[in-house]
Amino acid sequence: MFDVLLSHIEDKVDLTEKDKSELQQFFTCKKLRKKQYLLQEGDVCKNLSFVSKGLLKSYMLDEKGSEHISMFAFEGWWISDFNSFINQEKAVLNIDAIEETELLTITREEYENLMVKIPIMDRYFRILYQNSLVTKDYRLMVFNSFTAEEKYTQFAEKNPDIIQRVPHNLIASYLGLTPETVSRIRKKISFK
Repeated sequence: MFDVLLSHIEDKVDLTEKDKSELQQFFTCKKLRKKQYLLQEGDVCKNLSFVSKGLLKSYMLDEKGSEHISMFAFEGWWISDFNSFINQEKAVLNIDAIEETELLTITREEYENLMVKIPIMDRYFRILYQNSLVTKDYRLMVFNSFTAEEKYTQFAEKNPDIIQRVPHNLIASYLGLTPETVSRIRKKISFK
């Protein structure tokens, strides 16, 4: 489980052997069953979580109880309600498992200790946050300017694994489309 995290970190920064041996002490292993919550709206997000196996979704519920998915997180991704985690405020997001999932979690206190004890991790997280901001900016542009078919096609090309692993109604929610629209687009694409 820890090897997935080490590999992910080493893709971004160079760790010494000492860093590698110290790193594990900051994390706790956690397993989730399918549909089990990692975080519920209104709770304070106590952990930043790295997905070593499985798949989760992060979402808000509207007044009608409809899900509005903001993120899918699969192997090699981090997930949390980051505002809640950093500021220790009530979460606005729900996070639950789409598949059985294995996580490595780190508390806010241990996250801060990690930055002090292994300074290269500050650079690692800065790279992640920069990439996340670029991704969110791109997603906003796509959401506001692409047609439904362009949204789905672009998402499918960038995330072929998710297309196979996630029910199309969840993909529709993520793309801001109806399940019927996604079904129609999928049929149209399969006939091409």
